[in-house]
Amino acid sequence: MTLRIAALYRYPLKGFSPERLDAVDLLPGQTIAHDRAFAIENGPSGFDPAAPAHLPKIRFLMLMRNEAVANIASRFDPATRTLSFSEPGRAPVVASVDTPEGRAAIEAWVSARFASDLRGAPRFLEAPGHSFSDVAKKVLHVVNLATVRAIEEEIGRPVDPLRFRANLYLDGLPAWEELELIGREFTVGGVRLEAVKRTVRCAATNVDPSTAARDMEIPRTIMGLRGHSDCGIYVEVKTPGRIAVGDAMELAPERQPELPL
Repeated sequence: MTLRIAALYRYPLKGFSPERLDAVDLLPGQTIAHDRAFAIENGPSGFDPAAPAHLPKIRFLMLMRNEAVANIASRFDPATRTLSFSEPGRAPVVASVDTPEGRAAIEAWVSARFASDLRGAPRFLEAPGHSFSDVAKKVLHVVNLATVRAIEEEIGRPVDPLRFRANLYLDGLPAWEELELIGREFTVGGVRLEAVKRTVRCAATNVDPSTAARDMEIPRTIMGLRGHSDCGIYVEVKTPGRIAVGDAMELAPERQPELPL
């Protein structure tokens, strides 16, 4: 069985556009650099940049409830520390995330575009080292493309893998087998990744990432197939190194329980 990295992505602004990557440098216990580094607060969340803590995604603009974010092309440039938004028919914005003026410009653009979705004045959020992930632990999200194909067969229509907003898309593993790997390790070159948690899917996967239409019932489909709504796993980086699209992955042997003396 040959496993390979089919694609790599990061999502700098929580809920918004994916950015495709050719390769990434990983550090133990960290996310991909700039992944979910920013978020748009939707109503007072209680988030304190000076003491950042994990909060549920409902506190932010996100696909599960605000599908229109799929219409927005957002990009982050790490070199200039600028974030851009564009959408056909609207004036684009390019603003620094490091200045009060830039953050105010981002908030003004979001306020005008998402007026009907907002529960209060939007606030652009960042805290050094913090990731606005759906889970508190700093991890990478992995999705098995064979599992996506199995869902396609059940639905009878193409399913864009980007519905699942993974960091790493894996090919070469039988459908659904990834769910049984919790506690196991993968190696990619000198990098070790440990599977730590299944991904429970939500209604965000029902949104077409190209059209923003809610046109599928992905969690319900998975529940009908498997009796649960899990699809994908979270993995923790254990050793530093660089991984790239096309790299082979090896599944480490299953750990054997220690026998009593």
